[in-house]
Amino acid sequence: MYSLLWVLARVVARMCFRYRVVGRVPRSGGVLIAANHASYFDIPLLGCGMPRRAWYLGRSDLFVPGLKGILQWLGWIPLRLGRLDRQAFDKAVDLIKRGKVVVIFPEGTRTLDGRLQEAKRGLGMLVAQTGCPVIPAYLKGTYEVLPAGAKRPHFHPVTVFFGDALRFAAPVENGETKRFYQDVSRTVMERIAALGQVEPPNHPEQAGACNAE
Repeated sequence: MYSLLWVLARVVARMCFRYRVVGRVPRSGGVLIAANHASYFDIPLLGCGMPRRAWYLGRSDLFVPGLKGILQWLGWIPLRLGRLDRQAFDKAVDLIKRGKVVVIFPEGTRTLDGRLQEAKRGLGMLVAQTGCPVIPAYLKGTYEVLPAGAKRPHFHPVTVFFGDALRFAAPVENGETKRFYQDVSRTVMERIAALGQVEPPNHPEQAGACNAE
């Protein structure tokens, strides 16, 4: 079923959105894809740009109950808002450690104006617990296809950019954890912005203890 939907999404994307993919995802090993979030079309258009099956962390209130079971079977990991959802993050960590691809939208919600937003701390937490490489990704054009509040999609070119893998040195001391999360978020969002050639979000925190390669 996943393969069939992958092919269908790819065909529709090429016919309707002149779909292109720049860069690639590693063909093996656990990896975290961190992408900007501009539209409900982000998940299918990001997914059909990867040759591997992926699992997606996403808000638990997005879909009606009858649809949720099917989407979870296809790879959606529902994430409860307003608190740290340990169950969802544990599942994502387990998948990455088993060599799977997990996608996270670090901003936590769709942009309302097309601009990048600051990342939440969940991105840094997954990196700290898995030590996995992070692939920054930028979806260009999905905001124009279906911005927040739009009732129908528009025909607009879409390009998915995958950047080089980022690796982060884990914090040495427990007191460095918060700064590590901040630095991971800042670095990844800057790379995402560079892929799309757009302005990165403002980060009040200064650079700290982690290094990206």
